[in-house]
Amino acid sequence: MSRLAYGGDYNPEQWPEEVWHEDVALMREAGVTMVSVGVFSWARLETAPGVHDFGWLDRLLDLLHAGGIRVALATPTVAPPAWFYAAHPEALPVTKEGVRYGFGSRGAICHSSAAYRQAAAGITEQLARRYGKHPAVALWHVHNEYGVPVNACYCEASGEEFRSWLRARYQTLDALNTAWGTAFWGQHYGDWAHIDAPRVTPTVGNPAQQLDYARFTDETLRGNFIAERDILHRLAPGVPVTTNFMTALSQCDSMDYWAWGREVDLVAQDHYLITDGRRTHVNLAMAADLTRSVAGGAPWLVLEHSTSGVNWQPRNPAKRPGEMARNSLGHVARGSEGAMFFQWRQSRQGAEKFHSAMLPHAGTANRVWREVVALGADIGALAGIAGSRTMADAAMVWDWQSWWAQNLEWRPTEDHDARERADSFYETLYDRHLTVDFAHPEADLSAYPLVVVPALYLATEAVGQNLRAYVEGGGTLVVSYFSGIVDEHDTVHPGAYPGALRDVLGLTVEEWSPLLRGERVRIEAADGSVLPADVWTEFVVPNVPRGAEPVWTYADGRAAAGPAITRHQLGRGTAWYISTRLAPEALDTVLAAAAADAGISPRDDLPRDVEVVRRTGEHGSYLFAINHTATEAKVPLGAAGTELLTGERAAGVLAVPPGAVRVVRAD
Repeated sequence: MSRLAYGGDYNPEQWPEEVWHEDVALMREAGVTMVSVGVFSWARLETAPGVHDFGWLDRLLDLLHAGGIRVALATPTVAPPAWFYAAHPEALPVTKEGVRYGFGSRGAICHSSAAYRQAAAGITEQLARRYGKHPAVALWHVHNEYGVPVNACYCEASGEEFRSWLRARYQTLDALNTAWGTAFWGQHYGDWAHIDAPRVTPTVGNPAQQLDYARFTDETLRGNFIAERDILHRLAPGVPVTTNFMTALSQCDSMDYWAWGREVDLVAQDHYLITDGRRTHVNLAMAADLTRSVAGGAPWLVLEHSTSGVNWQPRNPAKRPGEMARNSLGHVARGSEGAMFFQWRQSRQGAEKFHSAMLPHAGTANRVWREVVALGADIGALAGIAGSRTMADAAMVWDWQSWWAQNLEWRPTEDHDARERADSFYETLYDRHLTVDFAHPEADLSAYPLVVVPALYLATEAVGQNLRAYVEGGGTLVVSYFSGIVDEHDTVHPGAYPGALRDVLGLTVEEWSPLLRGERVRIEAADGSVLPADVWTEFVVPNVPRGAEPVWTYADGRAAAGPAITRHQLGRGTAWYISTRLAPEALDTVLAAAAADAGISPRDDLPRDVEVVRRTGEHGSYLFAINHTATEAKVPLGAAGTELLTGERAAGVLAVPPGAVRVVRAD
């Protein structure tokens, strides 16, 4: 791509062929540079087993190429045709309760089905051979949103494959029995054949088995992606391969995206605003930062988001004027190489006919279309940022496998939510105008002055050693409660809580005392200041003689007079521990103190809900200022430059109109 990607999913099979020419003309008017094609086209491309119809796709790709529009060509393997299921009903997935899904939706696939794998490989090979050298094809788009809406299947074939996966992982039944703790409740296995998928049981099933099944499912889906990717690499060398992730914690919880990020040539992401009353732009920023981190800091691509309202939430409000541009350029600021949508032309039929699109039912005589055209011009003006990288100020440790483990049954309270803690910590950092990288718990953290750990229930000994080395080397660490508790098998670490993190935090936790619904406590600092807390309290005991020092203590509740928040000087760094749940406003007080330890100065010169993010690369440094407020914002500039969306000079203080975006390329 010589320009940033701008466009969306294009589903021309829904329209008469004469409409295609109108589409391409309108795409050029809107500044579209790339469209995704063929995501749900398997039934049109392979009309019967081994019978293919590529003529319409030939004409479409030639038409798009003539119009100067590149293509992300999909393998349509998310939507097998009706004829496939008629021949292979066993390829429909089975729920944990033993119910087999029916045909008529999307993503209804047992990924352990040999028939599905063979058919998917077949259509992928046909597409690669026919279009691998087509000049329109810029990117391969494999499948669609793995893990959504179905990730796990509990059929007999899945159970058999799970047993094979376990044998490869544990080698012996003794090792498996030890890892799963089968001595509890008499679950010991003496034969591999006796192990099955963790289907519905009378009460809580074995948590280690459930955790392993989540890993098995994730690896099975990833293996099917790799199979298609390798066909494309072999038959269409030089064309990058991706699939669209859903890394936002509000959208998908079943994929280990750290592992997935290593398998794609380009990380791509779908993101949709969750209209649940939260500040949706904060969720967008968090999802974009997380996606960039999965990409290892490299540029990535938002492959789907919406021009306005969606149709699958309980309530689907339209985006406000200018919000689409803010959303799109927010992704770009945080590393995306463009902005793509679902979809180009709004469908008249099917389940998503009320989902917004670049070209609405009303055609070009409406606000959405005018904003689409304006955004296309803005994306065109930012071509120079391609390849640059977003600069981060701090890091947040996150691990999907820990999230899976924490979400299993029978935890100390149902009110503790790993996603809620991650959201709250991120929102607090966002409001301090810090750009955040996410990091795997075993990643090198030495580049970050401040690292926060909002929820890390599962932490291996290696993780504990990594975090200790980070602090000893001069870093500032902030850890929230219920972290460091179990190892990779959901086995409690020997000794007192918090297990793998005892040494780095300089304390032990004698006992947890979660609060009852609606119950509150207060924590108090030495200067008399008080912060409110809820959900969770602990009996914290600092190590003697050189352990953590209490900074806030419980003013009331069962743990009254005991440490609530501690600070541990270790080597050249500092580790903070928060043993209760703080709302973002109270959490900011603690993170402000930790940021001071880390040498991070407050950005008091920036108003709330004004994002300032920087991308740098060989062609320059670019400051993005995104104003989510209804009043003009003043953003201090470190260096003078050119504002790329207006062409004006910018120096000293940049004025950003209400709801607007400005991008300054420094001189």
